[in-house]
Amino acid sequence: MRYMFLVYLMLLVLSPAAYATVDINTASQAELESLNGIGPAKAQAIIEYRKKNGGFKTVDELDQVPGIGQATLTNLKKDISVGSKKATPSDAVKTDKTTEKKKP
Repeated sequence: MRYMFLVYLMLLVLSPAAYATVDINTASQAELESLNGIGPAKAQAIIEYRKKNGGFKTVDELDQVPGIGQATLTNLKKDISVGSKKATPSDAVKTDKTTEKKKP
């Protein structure tokens, strides 16, 4: 029995998922709720904030979300990350109209 416990413990410790962080720019409601201190209301507030503001630029920006203060942010920092934001049509490079060729 003790042997099985040690094997299970080693698998848990060595599992890459044990060290995975949650990307607050792409996480689903369920993934956000898996974080310590984040329930349904805070998870929804995070999702609404990133929709309204185009995502988080830094982890520290999470304290701008209603209901999340410095204490919660400090507890979450080891478990969250901010990955690269997907480009949107408004992020597309604008062409310089002076260099465009005019059509005859």
